[in-house]
Amino acid sequence: MTTLPPGAPAGRVILVGAGPGDPDLLTLRAARALSMADVVVHDGLIDPAVLDLAPAGARRISVAKRRARHTLPQAAINALLVAEAQTGATVVRLKGGDPFVFGRGGEEAAAVRAAGIAVEVIPGISAALGGAAQAMLPLTHRDHASAVSFVAGQCQGLAEQNWAGLAGHGRTLVIYMGVATATQIADKLIADGVAPDMPVAVLERVTLAGARAMKTLLADLGAMVAREQVQSPAVIVVGAVVELSDAQSRLAAFARQAEMEAGA
Repeated sequence: MTTLPPGAPAGRVILVGAGPGDPDLLTLRAARALSMADVVVHDGLIDPAVLDLAPAGARRISVAKRRARHTLPQAAINALLVAEAQTGATVVRLKGGDPFVFGRGGEEAAAVRAAGIAVEVIPGISAALGGAAQAMLPLTHRDHASAVSFVAGQCQGLAEQNWAGLAGHGRTLVIYMGVATATQIADKLIADGVAPDMPVAVLERVTLAGARAMKTLLADLGAMVAREQVQSPAVIVVGAVVELSDAQSRLAAFARQAEMEAGA
């Protein structure tokens, strides 16, 4: 926690990971933080049931981001967090997944600290972990993979990045935000030496109603994404561990459970 200067308002910012979507995957600590919030600054994909954990009088501010369209640029979000905390408020910055896994939580925490405001980070279950568990897909396995890497598939200079060694024998690669660039990703990995017949899974809308898990081979990745009309949010898993997944039966059971709960 940052030490506040004498006379400064006792506001603070709490970066909270909301998990991959299912409200039941929120941590107890995250739920307690929400219950104390004066202001909730939240991503666009946060389940309404999670937002309802904040007090009725707490202000809710959406800073939803979509591909190529941001409600607020990141610098403005940083400034918003600082300005709200400077009024003395407890500000919960609610982020999908984990704040420090492709969530720009590091940038936000640094901005808040630089303003002399107390900041705390509460981790959340990332989309990769939630989706892998739902699809019964172990990201590591002592017979198949002793390393796992996480990369962003939607960023500047994708073709120039060096992914050599991230996927292949004994390794699992998880790609976030890769739906729109799936073909380029497959071409890049094959050019870097990954076998075209390497198993691949695409996990769509992980832990949410309508979740899908689709398997194919690396050479078919882009075609499958187009064929199945995959939509974000989704993660791509590349590696031999994909063959261990019991995705279809697991997701069918998940869908039946969701239907039963909806009818209850």
